[in-house]
Amino acid sequence: MEQILIVDGYNIIGAWPELSKLKDTDLEGARDGLIHMLAEFQSFSGMKVYLVFDAYMVPGLGKKYVQNKLAVLYTKEKETADERIERLVTNLMGRRKEIFVATSDMIEQHVIFGKGALRMPAKELLVKIKQNRKEVRERIVTETTTKRNPFGGKLSDEMKAKLERWRRGE
Repeated sequence: MEQILIVDGYNIIGAWPELSKLKDTDLEGARDGLIHMLAEFQSFSGMKVYLVFDAYMVPGLGKKYVQNKLAVLYTKEKETADERIERLVTNLMGRRKEIFVATSDMIEQHVIFGKGALRMPAKELLVKIKQNRKEVRERIVTETTTKRNPFGGKLSDEMKAKLERWRRGE
C-alpha cells in the first residue's frame, strides 16, 4: 500500500518549537529547515511527501517544485493551504493508497478525515522524524562497525592475538 503524507507547512513551522523560534527572525530558514527534515523523512520512511505552503496574499498561479526529491507546493492567489490540501487529498485518493495530513488545525483535520485521509498532529510527525533520525544513526553505527573489520567477529581470540603479534613484527 502506497503511503502519502501531505504537510501543512506554516502550521507545522508554528507548532514545532525549534522552527517556530526561527521563523520570527528567519522565515526562509525555517522553511528550508522543514524542507530538509521532510526530505530526510521521505527518503528513510518510503512515504511520498507533499509540503504545502500558503501563498494566499501573493499574486500568481501558485507553483510546484521538487527540492531534495520532496514535492513543495505554494498555493495560488486567494487560495489557502487548507483548500490546496483538500484538493490534493481528493486528487490523490484511490485504491491501495493511505493518505495522512500533518496539521494541528483541528477544523482541517475534521475536513480531511471526512474525505478519507488520516490525521497526523504536528507533534506526532515530529516524534516520527526524531525516531527515524535515531534509527538512521543506529544503522550507520552498526554498518560502519561491522564493515570496518568484517573478519573481527569471525576469528578466534587465539588467531586475533597471533595476527596482532604479526602486525607488530613480533
